[in-house]
Amino acid sequence: MTRLPPLNALKAFEASGRHLNFRLAADEIGVTQGAVAQHVRALEADLQVKLFDRLARGLALTDEGRKFHAPLQRAFDLMRSATNELRPQPGVMTISVTPSFASKWLVPRLARFTDANPDLNVQIVASSDLANFQDDGIDLAVRQGRAPKGSGLVSAPLFPSEFYTVCSPALLEGEHPLLTPQDLQHHTLLLDGHGLWPLFIEKVLPGRSVAEFRTIRFNQTAHAIDAALAGQGVALAGDLFAADELASGRLVRPFRQTVQKDLGFFIVAPRKSGNAAAVRRMWDWLIEQSRAEENQ
Repeated sequence: MTRLPPLNALKAFEASGRHLNFRLAADEIGVTQGAVAQHVRALEADLQVKLFDRLARGLALTDEGRKFHAPLQRAFDLMRSATNELRPQPGVMTISVTPSFASKWLVPRLARFTDANPDLNVQIVASSDLANFQDDGIDLAVRQGRAPKGSGLVSAPLFPSEFYTVCSPALLEGEHPLLTPQDLQHHTLLLDGHGLWPLFIEKVLPGRSVAEFRTIRFNQTAHAIDAALAGQGVALAGDLFAADELASGRLVRPFRQTVQKDLGFFIVAPRKSGNAAAVRRMWDWLIEQSRAEENQ
């Protein structure tokens, strides 16, 4: 039976052949650059073959080195693959949320969850489409609207649906300061997908309609809020998306009137899930975060 060279020497050569650099190979393996070079020299001596040409800037495989490296790399890849299949892997949790919820609320807070759950990898899918839990690999979803119904689903309210006007502080000054609902006629209404501006105008300015105002339409609440931050007009938002910007002073509420509709945010998940433990952790965390912010 043919005697194999030492495994450490083979590992040093395989990494060096991929990186064509002893230093990078050493960083990967976790030894010194000198140790890698020594392993490679010992392997060349054992095989009585020159494997690398030492260049001024790095390495180059010789013909013999290329011939030896290709099957050796495949062998190490097979060992890595077999090890990964056997070794327990971190859990994966896939959550589908609307783009606005992702950018304005979830992403800024997500590190709190990942820090507390280091064994769970989180995948975020930002989409307004309905989640098909059976076919699209989604474990849990957050959606805005009426409470989802279905015998195969469970849901829970996450945030209520009270909306109010927000704008840049700059709009409170100038030639037409925004101080009362009547002043909206001098400003741009930033419309978005929730479609609540007609209800708001009807409430605060009876007899008027949105068609009488200058408007810009967005398909996401987050974009309308970004436009408001840039001083481009007035948006309708709730605490979920505007609380942080209001607290920082980047946005203000020009007047106190609000409008409510059954458009709250809900957590939705399949009643039976193959990833039940991870779903429960994310579910409980979302509820905990929402209740904490309601009590602030």
